[in-house]
Amino acid sequence: MNSNIETSKPGDASLIHFKDVDRTYQVGQIKVPALRQINMDIVRGEYVAIMGPSGSGKSTLMNLIGCLDTLTSGEYWLSGDDVSKLTDNELAHIRNRRVGFVFQTFNLLPRANAFRNVELPLIYAGITPRKRKDMALKALESVGLSDRINHKPTELSGGQRQRVAIARALVNNPSIILADEPTGNLDSATGEEILQLFTDLHAAGNTMIVVTHEESVAARAARVVRLLDGRIVSDTLNSHSD
Repeated sequence: MNSNIETSKPGDASLIHFKDVDRTYQVGQIKVPALRQINMDIVRGEYVAIMGPSGSGKSTLMNLIGCLDTLTSGEYWLSGDDVSKLTDNELAHIRNRRVGFVFQTFNLLPRANAFRNVELPLIYAGITPRKRKDMALKALESVGLSDRINHKPTELSGGQRQRVAIARALVNNPSIILADEPTGNLDSATGEEILQLFTDLHAAGNTMIVVTHEESVAARAARVVRLLDGRIVSDTLNSHSD
């Protein structure tokens, strides 16, 4: 990251700080608002679920948090950095080093084994081969897949594939683990295993943000932010978070 990144007091207390964030898309001659006046802070170590029906803006919010998209107006501070001031290269650096993504569809390389899939972000980060090996093996061990490192995705169950994806998200020790409908392609029993893994990762100190439309998934989080029509309509703590 270059030295011209600005820091400011508003973002210092929070890992994530949104202030009056709007995101509008241009569709032909029409401007379509996806997010309106989003104000939200997430501190390090929280477990937050972002909920809302289809079209509520939760995927847009996820994309902004993960620096996959840029806001139209407002402010987004991540670890004290003003994201709106960053270059494309700096945003790519954040995506690779500070955010671990877990997707509903796993997004694994089909011809690569579990180890190679987990190692990939480390290659992009320029980590040396010896260190990459240690880090990838540690990540796979943390999700209970030490005995599956040489298996390709087609040789793994859905739950095991999602565990590989979670290990890949963890491997760079990111500031945030950002999961989009992580149990959507899993049966209920396997989904429960993945949610328990998320609980364990949170207990180990990871910041977890899960985007979901399922109440059972949101119930595992300590805090639930609900969106409707691009606005936050509630931001509450779950009763088990005491």
